Amino acid sequence: MEHYKLFFLLTLQFLFIRCDLSAQNYPEKRVNYLIKNGINLISRQEYDQAYENFKVLDKEYPGLPVGKIYLAANKIAQNYDYAIPFDENYILENLEAAETQSGYLLESNPENIWYHYFAGLAKGYLAYYKALNGNWLDAITGGFEAVSHFEDCLEIKPDFYEAMIAIGAYKYWKSRKTEFISWLPFIDDEKEEGILMLNKAVEKSTYNSYLAVNSLIWIYIDKKDYKKAAKIAENALKNFPTNRSFKWGLARSNENIDKRKSILIYYDILKSFPVKSNINQITLKHLIAQQYEKIGETQKAMKLCNEILTVKNLSDFEKEKLGDRLSRVAEMKKRLSAK
Repeated sequence: MEHYKLFFLLTLQFLFIRCDLSAQNYPEKRVNYLIKNGINLISRQEYDQAYENFKVLDKEYPGLPVGKIYLAANKIAQNYDYAIPFDENYILENLEAAETQSGYLLESNPENIWYHYFAGLAKGYLAYYKALNGNWLDAITGGFEAVSHFEDCLEIKPDFYEAMIAIGAYKYWKSRKTEFISWLPFIDDEKEEGILMLNKAVEKSTYNSYLAVNSLIWIYIDKKDYKKAAKIAENALKNFPTNRSFKWGLARSNENIDKRKSILIYYDILKSFPVKSNINQITLKHLIAQQYEKIGETQKAMKLCNEILTVKNLSDFEKEKLGDRLSRVAEMKKRLSAK
């Protein structure tokens, strides 16, 4: 999992934005509870329980698309976390049905803020899923459409913080990845505005904003403000101590603060998976080996390289996701052998 290859994905982190502010709860208490509870379960990586929760939501409220949206979201999160192939039929069936249903709801009541929000979520999840699968053009188009719905939310209610988080993340990463053409008159640098929107929304929340916080962690890593990124990650882990996403951010931050601490955190992540994955095993061992090499512990780095290179019978999916990592491990081993 090379997070810097996922910068665009972070523009789409509205997929886990929560309906969670005390002033912005969904008006139906039962719906609001099931959304909150389910997202909490995803945040704790309790995917089976989250599935059962969202099945209840979809069954009890078939007239709303939100159950289908989060059934797909939970499956995406689980497959991505465990580094296993996506259940594409299940994911697309739920998201496309939710997108269609959201469209009908908006036709019936175009001023309903929640219908815009659900439409944005459905399109946002679809965009995120397509980006994860390398379909960047459709992902960018879908992401733009999703943000448009979130902007509609702010038109209706300017302090609708769920939408603000989505737009804030989008503004930062869009500006970050178009810096090379920022001299053009129609290209605005909205990075700082995006950060302000994210921080404002997080400060106003009364419930964890999981991936909004994660987005801030990676924004500050991108800005090379590693101490601030680490502080945000540490605070997030107080609420979700087992969350691997926050641990990844904390470990990456500490690569530039305290490499030995980074190693310990990466090992902690490595041991935490309930499902064995060659992708996660190889990726984490490579990251740990890199830190050992940087602090001069050549033998420990070499041992990890050897463990990685003895893994056999990788599937086509695993080879695709690992990319050139195995060749980079082989190069590292050669470099270490020469020392």
